[in-house]
Amino acid sequence: MPETTTQTFRVSDDLELTWAGVTDRGRRRENNQDSFLAKYPLFIVADGMGGHAGGEIASQATVDRLSDMVDAGQIDDERIVAALQLAVDDIHQHPETTDEGTGTTLTGVYLDRHDDGWRWISLNIGDSRVYLERDGRLIQVTTDHSVVQELIASGKISPEEADAHPYSNVITRAVGANELVSPDYVAIDVVDGDRFIICSDGLTKELTDYGILHFLRENAEPADAVNAMVDAALENGGRDNVTLIVLNVRFTGGRGGAADDVATAERPAVGGDSSSTEPAIEG
Repeated sequence: MPETTTQTFRVSDDLELTWAGVTDRGRRRENNQDSFLAKYPLFIVADGMGGHAGGEIASQATVDRLSDMVDAGQIDDERIVAALQLAVDDIHQHPETTDEGTGTTLTGVYLDRHDDGWRWISLNIGDSRVYLERDGRLIQVTTDHSVVQELIASGKISPEEADAHPYSNVITRAVGANELVSPDYVAIDVVDGDRFIICSDGLTKELTDYGILHFLRENAEPADAVNAMVDAALENGGRDNVTLIVLNVRFTGGRGGAADDVATAERPAVGGDSSSTEPAIEG
C-alpha cells in the first residue's frame, strides 16, 4: 500500500479541512478497478466494474472528468451531470470497453457555498457509500442502489441477510453501464468535529459499521484512520479492491455552522448515546 499522508486545506479564517485517501487492490483481485479523487472541494470514490480493463477505465474516466470540473472552478448539479456525460462518452469510446456491463459507482461529498454559508452536498450512484461520524455516532448518509437494498426496503430480507444473498454484488445504477442517471443528492450542515468516510464496498464487505466507528475513535488523524481500516479489511479477507477517504472538519474558532432548515436523518446511527439527536441532513 502506498504511503498515505494527511492533507490540510483552510477554507476560511475559521474553517479547516484535513483528509487522506488510499486505494488497495485487495488480496483476491488481479487488478484494482477503484479510483478516488480528494481535491478540495470534491471528495469522491468510484468502484469500476466490467470485464478485462473495463472497470479501471470507467472509474478513472469518471474521476478524471470530475477533476477537470473542479479545476474549472465551479461545482453544481448541472456541471456534475455534464462531467458524467463526458465520462460516459469516454467509457463507450475507449477501445477496451467492449463489455456492455462496463461502468462504475460514484459517491462522495463536496463543500458548497450558498446564501446562508457553507453546506456539504453528498452524491451517489451505486453501492459505494458516504458515512458521517458526528458526536461519536455513525450514520450512513447514502442509500445503496442495489438489488439487496431494494429487498431490504421491501421487507423481503433483513440487513443481516444481505451480505450472504446471491445478488449482493448486483447494483441497479452505475455510471456508463447504461443511460446516464443523475446522482442522488443529500444536503448536510457543516459542524465542527464532523468526519466523513467515503468508501467502496471493498471496505464495507470486511468491516461493519461498528468496526468503522472503532477505527475512527482510535485514530484522530485521517491518514492513520484510512491505513488502519484498509489493514483491517485485508486481514478480514480483502475480497475486493478497498478504497476510502477520511475527511475531518474543524472550526478553528470552536463553533459550528449548522443550517436552520434541515431535516432529521431517518437512518439508524451506530454508537454513542441513543437519546442524542441525529445529524441533520436534507434529502
